Amino acid sequence: MVLRPRAVADVEGLMPGAAETWRGRRVFLTGHTGFQGGWLSLWLAEAGAEVTGYALPPGTRPNLFDSARVAEGMASIIGDIRDLKALHAAMARAEPEVVIHLAAQPLVRRSYADPMETWSTNVIGTAHLLEAVRQTPSVKAVVNVTTDKVYENREWDRGYREDDTLGGYDPYSASKACAELVTGSYRRAFLKDGPPVATLRAGNVIGGGDWAEDRLVPDLMRSFARGDATVIRNPHAIRPWQHVLEALSGYLAVAEKLFLGEPGFAEAWNFGPDSESERSVGWIADRMVAFWGEDARWELDPAAAAQPHEAGFLKLDSTKSRERLGWRPRWQIDDALQASVDWYRAYYKGGDARELTLGQLAAYRTGA
Repeated sequence: MVLRPRAVADVEGLMPGAAETWRGRRVFLTGHTGFQGGWLSLWLAEAGAEVTGYALPPGTRPNLFDSARVAEGMASIIGDIRDLKALHAAMARAEPEVVIHLAAQPLVRRSYADPMETWSTNVIGTAHLLEAVRQTPSVKAVVNVTTDKVYENREWDRGYREDDTLGGYDPYSASKACAELVTGSYRRAFLKDGPPVATLRAGNVIGGGDWAEDRLVPDLMRSFARGDATVIRNPHAIRPWQHVLEALSGYLAVAEKLFLGEPGFAEAWNFGPDSESERSVGWIADRMVAFWGEDARWELDPAAAAQPHEAGFLKLDSTKSRERLGWRPRWQIDDALQASVDWYRAYYKGGDARELTLGQLAAYRTGA
């Protein structure tokens, strides 16, 4: 694979997540057994951070957490963020300096099937996390990762900005908008004197090691590996696609600003791709068919019209992150798609998931 990184931060030390900032830092990461959490755990461990993860067991088989041996080099705690007593005890023992909250019920269609799990995890779980932070004096910075779907979707052709109205049609989107409100309430009511808390909203993240149901890239990769056609329900829906490492670099950029005590960063931040990466589901599927080759193919779900509501058009305006953080994507859409295909193809041929993940992380950080 030939990557074409943006000329943004060619020196590794300038990248968010560099060892200069994270070596020896105590980090409490919820959701470390998930897709984004697994990648972030490995990134932080490589940077020398002392990571404590807190999450439910992985929700799929296979999963990145087990396949990439994410627990190596960190303290892994299996626990539920809906259990405030256990969560607080774990955080108190870890004495973290930075808290990164990723644990969530992250699937739109699952939120229709089990709305109460979604509400209790995404809303009450967030409140529990912030309450535990309030009772842990070691914490110096908190970032709460929500989603690009927190906005009241009006099918605008412009990107949503951080000050646009929050909302949500489906239980997942609405629960994440509520998590934003919970965070804002804690920031004003209980954490005015610190620690600073920011909320982070990223686009559709893709990459190796995601095996969730009802997500486009995992569905495509499973089908391609079996030689089956992938069934797609909404090929015309447009989303802001980006590699998981793009989102994680944004999360780390904000966490660093908060930890270093720089004022004005305890607020909401968008991390979305360039406009060329805002593509339809069908376009993404076609590109991945081309990258995979062989007998890869997809077909329209004959029951697509009966599926639950999902937004048709969604994009983020990340001007604020670009101007104030200096953050911007390093990989173009084809780079992200090719990296994803390369990861899964190598894995299904017996490749070591940890080596694959760390190799792509190194390529991203160094611009190799």
